[in-house]
Amino acid sequence: MGKRETYTRLAVLAMCIAIVAMLSLSGCTRETPSTRTPIHLNPNMDDQPKYKPQGVSAFFEDGKAMQSPVEGTVAREQLRADVAFYQGKDARGNFLKQMPVEVNMSLLERGQERFNIYCSPCHSRVGDGKGIMIQKGYIPPPNFHDDRIRTMPDGEIFNTITHGIRNMPPYAHQVPVKDRWAIIAYIRALQKSQNASLEDIPEELRDKVRQGTN
Repeated sequence: MGKRETYTRLAVLAMCIAIVAMLSLSGCTRETPSTRTPIHLNPNMDDQPKYKPQGVSAFFEDGKAMQSPVEGTVAREQLRADVAFYQGKDARGNFLKQMPVEVNMSLLERGQERFNIYCSPCHSRVGDGKGIMIQKGYIPPPNFHDDRIRTMPDGEIFNTITHGIRNMPPYAHQVPVKDRWAIIAYIRALQKSQNASLEDIPEELRDKVRQGTN
């Protein structure tokens, strides 16, 4: 057999192999359905043993599939380790004198909005305790401008909003933690507006205030 004939046969064989490969690939790309049973390397991925709600379990002593969380379990993103922020207290359990958040205009504006919604019906919008609910027969709440409230620690006011006191119900479910601090910041601003001294005014504006009062 000559070299030319050998080369010819090799070329034909290579062409046949290429054609078979192309046909095989074309069959894959067309996603031709197969009647053969698929091969499962790990059948557990398709049929996993599991417990259903209210199901029975032979593993636990009480025979119940649903188990209570381990004591001390905290839901994701609900760990409240910052006692000052979430309880208004220091490490010794004393009420914070000042709030643990930065006071700025954004916080005050939020506090004003929340105060007008949740607090003003009883305390009024100026905080004097003469809101619309008092006209309907409710027991008058304290005046925020009394010395007792003005000198009260911020943490104690936070605790009152959270848990309520006497006739005042708790607002923990209606008012988020950060909004409670915003309300307190706004209450302090109301108190300043009614009890401000000349020293509380920026020095460059004091002369104008003096002229206005003369």
